[in-house]
Formats: sequence, structure tokens, C-alpha cells
Amino acid sequence: MEIKVAKMQFVILIYLFLAGNFYSQLELAEGSKILAVYAFPGKSHYMMHTALIRELVESGHQVTMISAFSLEKEQLGSNYTEILIEPVYDFWHDVKLNFGAQHLFELTRMTNYDFLKMLEIIGLKTTEHALRQPKVRALIHAKEKEGVFDLLVAEQFYQEAFLALAHVYKIPVVTTSTLGYENHMSQMMGLITPWSFVPHGFMPFTDRMSFLERVKNSYVSFYEDIDRLLNYFPKMDAVAREFFGPVLAEVPKVKHMEREISVMLLNSHAPLTTSRPTVDAMVPVGGMHIYPPKALPADMQKFLDGASEGAIFFSLGSNVQSKDMPVEMLRLFLQVFGSLKQRVLWKFEDESIRQLPENVMVRKWLPQADILAHRNVKAFITHGGLFGTQEGVHYAVPMLGIPFYCDQHLNMNKAVLGGYAISLHFQSITEEILRQSLLQLIHNTTYKENVQRVSNIFRDRPLEPRKSAVYWIEYVIRHRGAPHMRSAGLDLNWFQFYLLDVVAFVAVIALAGILALSLAIRLLMGSNKKHKKAKKN
Repeated sequence: MEIKVAKMQFVILIYLFLAGNFYSQLELAEGSKILAVYAFPGKSHYMMHTALIRELVESGHQVTMISAFSLEKEQLGSNYTEILIEPVYDFWHDVKLNFGAQHLFELTRMTNYDFLKMLEIIGLKTTEHALRQPKVRALIHAKEKEGVFDLLVAEQFYQEAFLALAHVYKIPVVTTSTLGYENHMSQMMGLITPWSFVPHGFMPFTDRMSFLERVKNSYVSFYEDIDRLLNYFPKMDAVAREFFGPVLAEVPKVKHMEREISVMLLNSHAPLTTSRPTVDAMVPVGGMHIYPPKALPADMQKFLDGASEGAIFFSLGSNVQSKDMPVEMLRLFLQVFGSLKQRVLWKFEDESIRQLPENVMVRKWLPQADILAHRNVKAFITHGGLFGTQEGVHYAVPMLGIPFYCDQHLNMNKAVLGGYAISLHFQSITEEILRQSLLQLIHNTTYKENVQRVSNIFRDRPLEPRKSAVYWIEYVIRHRGAPHMRSAGLDLNWFQFYLLDVVAFVAVIALAGILALSLAIRLLMGSNKKHKKAKKN
């Protein structure tokens, strides 16, 4: 009897130990202290940032955020602390100055190499501007660093110097990428991205490339890798040393800090991205900025409700502004819109525009997702940004794409391949092309059927994207950086990673075999000659 009691007590102790360990792990993630860095002043990027921060705060976490824009209107409560970067840095001024552009419509003439240079400029300038802020410097130089934060959440967008905060506070890192997948992420996460079927983010290709397209794709991908290694990284390393050198004995290089990222949350999800090799630490959470639609302002609701022939929604996003459109192109768009039976709701930043057709309504700001949710919206004219494309797909609205730069071309090409969009080059648009493209999207039911099919796939996932993002953030906190998810490929030399040492070994063995065989044949032939000479003698 005593033995049974002892066994029972032992089992209870083991159970209590395991239960205590389990609950301690849960407590580690609940109510965690998170440092978020979203210092890049891209308004569209904040659609994802705001959704994530709100979800974290509502999940009971304390968030301190270095922010380019204030989230005061979100009323996040006492669990949210904001370190605001002031003034907002006008990076487009630097871009236009560097490339001699009067307005962003001219960016359609830029090359991929120009885009890389543009990202380098805005990345370095906005990072330096944010790091010079007194409140940010106070955070870097704070005396108390142990146990202040549990995790660093940072944007994966050309501001890598901020990753040094993880070393200052000795915490793991989760990054969020508003662009979704990028080819150079393979070096950061320890996997190989095949350029044979994974198009570079700035190339207007799909995953079905011709031979020449694969040649171009490989060249651009390789060029970016080398440019980051030899040009971009040294410049960002210098920024990191300048601002973190006084508090860190040795400031790690950017390429090493990137490899310490525990999980990367990507603004992407099937089928809006091409299938590609990935690792568990790369988590797609595309569409996390999309909420159930809200009621529209009364004038917009009435305008769309009365669109008996359907409505067209036109928005070029937060960066490219329709009011800056060249006069002749503005006249062209108004001429075409005025000739249509459909009503047009246009995000136009100057509401005093003259000679507006009766069927066109302009507003400097429009609730894009809520408008796309309206049953009468039949077509969406978009610049092809990832957030807008996701909203168009989510609400199953066929799209007319006018891409300007970077990933917009890739996004629209994917949409065209999916059969739910038509893509036009801004400089090549004529009245006939614009009119026929819109009528095709509205009256050819194939486009609507295709986008509905894609929408069903995009919505079908095991966990709502915001919940998925929070889960993985808490997972990293619970498991103290989740080192078990780290790819062993990150610890290999580049020649080992690409198996060049194995290839060299096989080549040496093969060459040695060929040389040995050649030597054996020579010796055999020499022996035969001697034997023949001996016979003659």
C-alpha cells in the first residue's frame, strides 16, 4: 500500500512539474514587452503595421513603438507607448532630386538598377533621420537594458541598422515584410531560391519564364546580391556603427544580424505569390490589414447604390497622386470616363478639378477596402501595390493595373496570368486602349469568375492572418528566439552552401580518373610498341 501511495505521489509531482513548466511558458508570452520599430515613413506600409500593433495590444502585450506616423487615433490605451519620429522624412524629395523627376509618374521610365538605387537612398536617409531623434538615441543609450523588452519587431525594409537594438537589449527578432517575398531573403533564412522559376520582385515576369527571361532574371538577381554585399551593406554597416558603436563593444555587420532573425512575417499568401522553396520561419500573413467592411460615408453610399450599370473605383495609392498626372493624360482619362455608362469613384487629391463628367465623383481620400466591398463595383483601376491587389482579390473585383515601380509590375503580371486583370503601361495608354480595357473587365464574365476563384483560395487558410502573426510572435517569445527553426544553411560557407566544394571534389576525382586512364592507355600502347619491336628483331 505504501509503495502505491509513493508511486501516486511521484506521478502527481511529475504532473505538477510538467503543468508548471507548461504554464510558465504560456506566462512568458502573455503580457510580453515588445519593442517595435516602424521608422520608414511609407503610408501604405502602416496598413500592415497598424493592424499588427493593434492585435498585439488587444492580446495583452505592452508595445513600445518607434513610429514614423502616430497611431493616436487608434486609441490603443495604456499598453501602447509611442516614440514618434518628427518631422516625417520626405524621402520622395530625395528620389525625385536624384533621378531628375518632376513627379512620380515619370518613375515608369526607371530601370531595375534605378529601383535598387532608389531603395538604397530612401533606406539610408530614413534610417539616419530616425536614429538621430533624441528619444530614439535615449532608447539606445538607456542605462537599464536587462529585462526591459522581450522581443524586437522590426520592418524588413532597408532599415537593417535597427536590428542592432536586439543586441543592445539582448532579445530575439521578428521582422515583417510589407513587400512579401524578396529573392535576397534566401541568404537571410538559409535556403536556395531557384532563379529558374522564381522571378525577381522588380521584374515583370511570372514563374513561367522563357529562356531569355530566365537569363535576365538570373542576371538581375545576381546583380542585386552582389550590390547588397559590396555596396549597400557597407553603407548600412557604417550607419549602425555610428549610432550603436558607443553602446556595443562590437557592432555586428548587417549581413550577420539579418541571419539572426527568428521569424519573418510576410505580406503574402497563395495564390498571389509564385510557389517557391521556403522554411518554417518564413510565415505568410498577407491580407492582415483587411477587416470586415464598414459603412461608407452617405454621399459615397448613395453614389454607388445608384450605379445601375455598375461602378469603377480608381486609386493609385498613397505615393503616386492622381493630381500630379500630366494634363494631357488627365484629359484622356476624363474623356473616357465621361463616355461610359458606369459611375467612376476616383481618389483625386485636388477636389477643385474642373470639367468633371456627371458620372465621376472625386475625393482626396477614400476608404478603399470598404468601397471594393460594395456590390456595384465592377472594376478597380490600381497601380498594382500589394495591399490594394490583396483587397481587390479579397472582394473579388477585376483589376486594370497601371504599375509604376518595384513590385507593382510583378503583382500585376501575376494577376494577368491568373486571368483577373489587364495591365497597361502608363505612357502607352490611349483613349481606345483605356475604354476597351475597362469594358472588357466589366462585360467579359471570365475576369469576374477568375477573380472569384482566386478570392476563394486567398481566403481559405487555417488561421486568420492577424491571429497567425500574433501566434508566431508569441511562439518566438515562448521559445526564447526559437533557435530550433534556424536553418543550418546559415552556418555554412558560401562554397559549402552551394555545394561548390562537393562539385570541386567530384571534378577532381573525375579528372584524376581521366588522367589515370590516359596514363594507363599510354603505358599500354608503349608496351605494345616495345613488344612489336622485339618480335621484329
